[in-house]
Amino acid sequence: MDKQKETFFDHNAARAARPEAVDEMSRLLLDGFGNPQSVHDRGQRAAEKLEKAREKVAALIGSDPSGIIFTATGSEANNMAIKGIARARKKKSPRVIISAIEHHSVVIPAESLRKEGFELVTLPVDRTGLVDPGQLDEALSEGAAVVSVIHASSEIGTIEPIEELSMICADKGVPFHTDSWAAAGQIKIKLDDMPVSAMTIAGQNFGGPPGAAALILKKGVPMNRLIEGGVQERNRRAGQENIPAIAGMGVAARLALAELDETAALLITLRDRMIKGLPGSIEDVILTGHPEKRLPGLASFCVKYIEGEGLLLFLNQKGIMAASGSACTSRSLKGSHVLEALGLDAATAQGSIVFSFGPENSAGEIDYAINEMKPVVSRLREMSPIYREKKDGSL
Repeated sequence: MDKQKETFFDHNAARAARPEAVDEMSRLLLDGFGNPQSVHDRGQRAAEKLEKAREKVAALIGSDPSGIIFTATGSEANNMAIKGIARARKKKSPRVIISAIEHHSVVIPAESLRKEGFELVTLPVDRTGLVDPGQLDEALSEGAAVVSVIHASSEIGTIEPIEELSMICADKGVPFHTDSWAAAGQIKIKLDDMPVSAMTIAGQNFGGPPGAAALILKKGVPMNRLIEGGVQERNRRAGQENIPAIAGMGVAARLALAELDETAALLITLRDRMIKGLPGSIEDVILTGHPEKRLPGLASFCVKYIEGEGLLLFLNQKGIMAASGSACTSRSLKGSHVLEALGLDAATAQGSIVFSFGPENSAGEIDYAINEMKPVVSRLREMSPIYREKKDGSL
């Protein structure tokens, strides 16, 4: 294989937009588009595009279109849900409950609420990353303003029992939010069949452009606004909607829904080839996350006795691009709070590597990556004092 060819296994961080979505956006950008708030024809055509996109996005996740609030990013939607719902229900309960493996766009807003006087409760997870419904039920004995548990982790792939967790919250009368950023477009979601109060998704993860995401808020769930100064998005989020990006997200949602089963089957084949092949070819490689209840397109590991950043740099020289954790914290010097929550020691967690696949990847690329990793891991381990201690038997 040509070493200059890019083998891209970092689709969680960024992926190409669908050509059909780009075409839709190009038409709007070149031909001009109006403000949906305007009463003239161009404004009303933009309003129609907005509502059509709302219907397509709602169909992807099985929800009522009226609950879709378009945002710029998934992080914005998570902030809206956590801060907005908690503040609106503070008189009901000054407690916020999140899981230990949430994305930082949930963790940091929850920490901000703690500084405002909320009590922050963090639910532990087991070795595979699963939240125990019994522990959520126990934590809710003292009430809560909002509960947030990630639908599927983009770092370890584990899919949480969202339906069961949301039912527990519904029985207690507590709103349940889930971050489905990584799940939407990869697994089937029937939001209206579950008592989930709010859900975060982003178009970038299923072939839409960056800059278009959404918070889906069920009818009757109270939420204070974060961005004020306009009546857009049914008075939930001020600011003119990004019509080209939202229209592109709508097109991508329609295609993702139509191809969901076919895409998932392909991604599972690639994922399982990596999960079987890598630990079988290199010793002391640990699969992170749940072995079966995981995203179709994600394989994650810890390679013992090396640092993941070094591994990524050497692989990049071979044209292989992967990640060592969440894209939003990839330049942070701190260890992964997700891997720490699994009970992994700090030295092992340093060897984290995450492969997130797309439909354009192939089995040949998986084999190429595994073969190229063998000498790279050997070289890095020869430089590792911990590995030398292991070989000497003194570890």
